[in-house]
Order: sequence, then C-alpha cells, then structure tokens
Amino acid sequence: MWNREASTKDEGQRPIPSASVTPAVAAPPITTRPVEEERRLVAWVGKSVLFRGDLVSLEDMTIDGRVEGTIELRDHTLTIGPDATIQADIVAKAVSILGKVTGSISASETIYIAETGFVEGNITSRQVSMADGAVVRGRMETSGRSAENLARPSKTTAAV
Repeated sequence: MWNREASTKDEGQRPIPSASVTPAVAAPPITTRPVEEERRLVAWVGKSVLFRGDLVSLEDMTIDGRVEGTIELRDHTLTIGPDATIQADIVAKAVSILGKVTGSISASETIYIAETGFVEGNITSRQVSMADGAVVRGRMETSGRSAENLARPSKTTAAV
C-alpha cells in the first residue's frame, strides 16, 4: 500500500529533474591541500620547445629545449639540461650548464659547468667550477665582487 511518510522521505533522496537548469561549467573540485604544495618549485622548458625572444623569469628555471635570444633570472637559478641548445645571453643568480650554450653568461653568485657542458662565449661570475670534460671557448672572469659590479668599470680605472 501507499504510505505518505515513506513517499516524502524517498522524494527527498531522489534528484528532481529540471529541464531548464543546466550548469554551463562544472565547478572545480575542492582540495584540502595547502597552496604551497601545489605550486611548482621550478619553471621548465621541455625538450620539444623552441623559444625565441626575451625570456624573463621570477622563479628558478630548467631548460631542456632550445632558446634563442636572452634569458634573465636575476635573483634565481638557471639549469641548462643536457639536451638543451641555448643561443642567448644569460643573466642569473646561479647557472648550471649540462648542455650547450652559445653567448655570454653572467651570474651574481656561481656558474657550474658539468662534464657534458659546452660554453662558447664569455663568462662572468663570482665563482666558476668545471667538471673534467667540460668545454669553454671564451673569456672567463671571476672575482670576489658580484657580476653586476664586474660589468661596471671602477671609478679609479683610467681610460687609455
């Protein structure tokens, strides 16, 4: 037999179809993870990417593809992957080179060139370290001063 109380309980549990209301975009799922866990720690340019122009980043970056132009990461670390081919002038806090770079490299702290690293161009940094097998063709300038100060002539230097 039909029971009114049982019928109203079932109706509350069953969805009521509505032809006039359809959501346009599904809402993203709610996560309970903190935002810091979701944030990438390093920007990455993949092997199949060719980038031409001025590349500026406000975070650490790893490049495995090709870049032609300039790369600027003034307060961050740049890693050139073993398959990367870079034709650019680079300015960064620290640079690790495992691939090929053609252009000048200026780092305010350190430059590391791995055994697979190849650099054709001038290097300016506070500290430079090279593994056995690394190749550098160009001028290398190191000093206790930062690379930014190395680029500027000192006031006591006379022009000849």
